[in-house]
Amino acid sequence: MDAVDISRFLTGMTLAVHIIFATIGVGMPLFFAMAEFIAIRKKSAQYMALAQRWAKGYTITVAVGVVTGTIIGLQLSLLWPTFMRIGGHVIALPLFMETFAFFFEAIFLSIYLYTWNRFKNQWIHFLISIPVIIGGTFSAFFITSVNSFMNTPAGMVIENGRMVNVDPIAAMFNASFFVRSFHVVATALMTMAFIFASIAAFKLLKNKIEKDRRYHQAALKMTMIAGLIFSMLSMLAGDLSAKFLHQEQPEKLAAYEWHFNTESQADLVLFGVLDESTQEVKGAIHIPGALSFLSDSSFDTEVKGLNEFPEDELPPLIVHYFFDLMVFFGIFCFMVSLAYVVALWVKRFNPHHKWLLYATLLCGPAAMLAIEFGWFLTELGRQPWIVRGYLKVQDAATDASGLVFVTILFALLYFVLLFSATYVLVRMFKNKPAYQHIESLNQRGDA
Repeated sequence: MDAVDISRFLTGMTLAVHIIFATIGVGMPLFFAMAEFIAIRKKSAQYMALAQRWAKGYTITVAVGVVTGTIIGLQLSLLWPTFMRIGGHVIALPLFMETFAFFFEAIFLSIYLYTWNRFKNQWIHFLISIPVIIGGTFSAFFITSVNSFMNTPAGMVIENGRMVNVDPIAAMFNASFFVRSFHVVATALMTMAFIFASIAAFKLLKNKIEKDRRYHQAALKMTMIAGLIFSMLSMLAGDLSAKFLHQEQPEKLAAYEWHFNTESQADLVLFGVLDESTQEVKGAIHIPGALSFLSDSSFDTEVKGLNEFPEDELPPLIVHYFFDLMVFFGIFCFMVSLAYVVALWVKRFNPHHKWLLYATLLCGPAAMLAIEFGWFLTELGRQPWIVRGYLKVQDAATDASGLVFVTILFALLYFVLLFSATYVLVRMFKNKPAYQHIESLNQRGDA
């Protein structure tokens, strides 16, 4: 492997780890705020315990997310020095604003965590959660802006190998910013809902203590309903993304679908195996006209094929597999949450049936895998560009030696971080059943 490939691998590994904690960072504050809101409205110790336990666990993931996020900023300069030299000043504003948003969130999170039971009016404490939600969400907006700029650069011109005449606002709010930000936030909330639902399902399958089961049933109800709503929003975001790609990045959309020839009534291709020499797809499911409809809400829409573009500017066609996996896992989560909600509303069905709980147990890992595949999809789909149309990845990477050793060190660091975070979270709640927390809240009269 040369320096370019190692830089790509190390950056991909870092993003794969960071996206876990970034997703939790965006999605989790809304859920402990929702739980506290319900607790105050219903005077429910169950939901108050949910809010407090979730917020307690959140502190660990935030700490690890800070480490991995800092590493990404460091690696931008170390692994992609040409990109930073040419365009670092263009993305400086959203990078600064992302840091500001994080500190804004951290300050109010500290106040939130250390002021349980400090206010006579419980709504005051609930209101403190709102800046935490805003900080986490805006942090996602600003870092997504940087990534969006790399996909749809705006607000600058290239002169003498440098980006000049920079309009930082136009660069930050580039063409793909809004649709990508909506997609990031919706999928983060969906993933967080299914992670919590998965934990609740696991506890219901394992736990026989009735007081504890009622707590986990409440958690499951809240998160599965939220999961259904956010999965539908994620599908809407996916639809908007497809329409955007059709207009702005047609080669990316064509690569996702192994669509080689420009045509109307284009089929949506699911799964299959590609023979690149003959451009023949074997064993795939073809949905007639669906790609045209996704592209512009009409079966007669003409969709550009890969043969329209220079071969050296095409993304690697492996992206199709990531697209299929992302869609499959997302649809799986949607179907399970829909089944749960139907079972909840139709009295003759049991929403806590063993097999439905087993399916729910799989939703957490499935949703996180959908996030991972989605990010690999969008990052590989931008290839061979680091800044689309201006700078290729191979021209932006470092030529420094010793990258293999550095990659091994970072891999060890990520293993330690993931293991430590998991271990601490498990130990934090092990042998501390929820019903004991609820009883202590009732004794203090906090709910």
